[in-house]
Amino acid sequence: MTSRARRTVTVSWPEANARRLARQHLSGPAPGLSPADAAGAMLGAHAQVLSAAELSVGLRGEGLTRADVRTALWADDPARRTLVKTFGPRGTVHLLPAADLPLWTGALSAVPTGPNPFPKDTRMTPDQVEEVVTAIGAALTGAELTVDELSEEVVARTGPWAGDLVMPGFQAMWPRWRQVLHLAGHRGALAYAPNRGRRATYTNPGYTPLPGAEAQAALVERYLYAYGPATPAHFARWLAAPKRWADGLFASLAGSGAIEEVAFAEAGPAWVVAGDTDFPAGPVRGVRLLPYFDAFAIASQPRERLFPGRAYERALGGGQAGNYPVLLVDGTVAGVWHQRRSGRRIAVTVEPLEPLSAARLRALEDEVERVGAVMEGRAELTVGTVSVGPHA
Repeated sequence: MTSRARRTVTVSWPEANARRLARQHLSGPAPGLSPADAAGAMLGAHAQVLSAAELSVGLRGEGLTRADVRTALWADDPARRTLVKTFGPRGTVHLLPAADLPLWTGALSAVPTGPNPFPKDTRMTPDQVEEVVTAIGAALTGAELTVDELSEEVVARTGPWAGDLVMPGFQAMWPRWRQVLHLAGHRGALAYAPNRGRRATYTNPGYTPLPGAEAQAALVERYLYAYGPATPAHFARWLAAPKRWADGLFASLAGSGAIEEVAFAEAGPAWVVAGDTDFPAGPVRGVRLLPYFDAFAIASQPRERLFPGRAYERALGGGQAGNYPVLLVDGTVAGVWHQRRSGRRIAVTVEPLEPLSAARLRALEDEVERVGAVMEGRAELTVGTVSVGPHA
């Protein structure tokens, strides 16, 4: 008896892009979508600029506003806090679903680190790193502290060496211990708490990370569900992790049957979750505005297909996605945009790379109106040149 080899599915870029847009709720805002569900679908909303994260989340759900996002983050009743602001992929600040924090912390804390980027006299020993992370978790348990208050606690619990001003910061030098602030977030010992006036505060969210292997397998499957087909190199780039490690992780999951290989016409062999091989047949249609560092623009690969032609030069900062808010037309980047707020008025300037038809211009006007609704303001559209440079 002979066995027949499984037929390898071939996936085109239009099919992959259409499915990603649908799963990101960017084909159209989803009725009844919660802020946590929206953040989960995109695998975290980049929140270094919180207003951009509010817009990323709000645009994906029908009727969602920035007030809904803020309630999910900072509600007085802890049971209503369904989002957590903490350090996510690439060590950058993200909004993550609270229910997923054990998975995220389990996965991120087990990712191998690369070479230490700090000068020799700035670094901490492995034992000092553990001391600081333990001190951060203890100091923040049951407390909400500013970074200066946390610094005093860390130095008191470890030693003066932790407070040495050796870390270049914004027009100042920061204490040594701050080089592991993101690591404390990845370990589940730190997350953001509500601001105290204009000052950020931190707390210990009290979540126990899942075991690393289990969490990383689950994260790969969620990533492939949202952004597949994808290669280990795509995953490593999105996570800022070593490619060799990602290669091994994918090979292990392929061996267990959790993921399967497809032929991605624009990227060669790539991977999807096992059995997840249905793709939309129809083309993508519509006009969308995505803010700074929207997860879809950052994670979708191959990048040159999402940013075709002139878009690759105009809408990327040195090849890095997210530095410009982008205009999507029929699923690909076709321009950049910028918003400027004054009270309730939001002046939106959109710079298309090619002239828009009358129908697409009407669709853009509708999208700008949605931006205003999400941000709880009155948005006004100008089609013209965006003179603002890339976000630093």
